[in-house]
Amino acid sequence: MTGPVPRARPVLVLLMALAFGLSPLLTPDFRGYDATQFPVRLESPAILPAGYAFGIWGLIYLWLVLHAGFGLWKRAADPAWDGVRAPLILSLAIGAVWLAVAVRDPVWASVLISVMGGGALASLARAPATPDRWLLLAPLAVYGGWLTAATGVSWGVLLAGFGWLSDTAAAVVMLALVLALAVTVQLRLGRAPEYGLTVVWALLAVCVRNGAENLVVTALAAAGCVVMLAAAWRVRQGRSP
Repeated sequence: MTGPVPRARPVLVLLMALAFGLSPLLTPDFRGYDATQFPVRLESPAILPAGYAFGIWGLIYLWLVLHAGFGLWKRAADPAWDGVRAPLILSLAIGAVWLAVAVRDPVWASVLISVMGGGALASLARAPATPDRWLLLAPLAVYGGWLTAATGVSWGVLLAGFGWLSDTAAAVVMLALVLALAVTVQLRLGRAPEYGLTVVWALLAVCVRNGAENLVVTALAAAGCVVMLAAAWRVRQGRSP
């Protein structure tokens, strides 16, 4: 039996979504980790997507604010909506301070984005495919998909920057891990192909960034795009487990 929905949760989601969306205004010059923060200076790590791909953050910020606003206005006491709120609040709270941490300490930033991504995926896993899917399920799918890729990028930069792996090896390892996680999440969810398409957006941008200069990474990212498109299509056709 479902208990009453805590009234504070929908308010907290909106406040955290607004704080998250406004956080870039406090660190407007952030363009990724500074190469001088690492023993091995890499101006353009192979794991990084092309710069245009990061424009998806604008869509994510706006969609999450719309999700939070509608959730407070129309679905404050809806158990289906409330089920996603606790992990989403955690993820958004971390997101609100992540840029400030990232400009100072890439190691802690990588730890935090991992927790942030975990919260996003936990929230997505709890989101049902209701008639509100474009304001409930879809924004969480895009958010979770991008953070799946972004977490891999963050750790890939660390692996190469600290010399634990070569630049190409770090990209290959993290692309493989991102793909394995993303395919598992997509098929286990059995819904929300927007998740897989967002991962494809990130992988395609890795292809664009590397091009013919690093064919190993480009080929792996391209293969990842094909695999993720197949997983998203399978879910779209309703054939997931």
